[in-house]
Amino acid sequence: MKNIIGRKIGMTQIFQENGTVIPVTVVEAGPMVVVQKKTAELDGYNAIQVGFGDIKEKRMNKPMKGHFDKGNVQYKKYLKEFKVDNPDEFEIGQEIYADVFEAGDFVDVTGISKGKGTQGVVKRHGFGRGRETHGSKFHRMPGGLSASATPGRVFKGHRMMGRMGNEKVTVQNLEIVRVDKDKNLILIKGAIPGPKKGIVTIKQTVKK
Repeated sequence: MKNIIGRKIGMTQIFQENGTVIPVTVVEAGPMVVVQKKTAELDGYNAIQVGFGDIKEKRMNKPMKGHFDKGNVQYKKYLKEFKVDNPDEFEIGQEIYADVFEAGDFVDVTGISKGKGTQGVVKRHGFGRGRETHGSKFHRMPGGLSASATPGRVFKGHRMMGRMGNEKVTVQNLEIVRVDKDKNLILIKGAIPGPKKGIVTIKQTVKK
């Protein structure tokens, strides 16, 4: 199973032996703990539920506290499921570390993108500006939205102003440059979604 949950720390750069500079994103990946196993016989599919990020007991509600106590597992803030071929290969309470990946692996990284609030069409969709000359009165507006009497309405999906960012984004086919199991760090070439301290999911890529 090549999946892991991590926390984005930020970006930096590393140097190869030939002097080439590589921009990398540093992710604190794991350790995850196996909280629950799901099987095709009982649940209809094979998967494991894993937890990431410690949380104090007083911040747990009773249903979640009971869920962790059932497996005698340390409380975790984030829960996620990963499908696996054979859940019996894992044990409740087992920890999964960053070394499930190694340098040279290609991964897909999923996270929640930075929220930018409500934006206009120029920033949100890259519309062109209007004339800047005196008396124009058309600078950053969306322009025409539809035809007149037919259809007499704005079609669904029309690009308009609105909320920008703060949505689930996946960047595919990124290369892992370095893995540090002792510090639970994975260095990924390039940028990944989300702000610093944002939670991301790293999976083996579907493209390679």
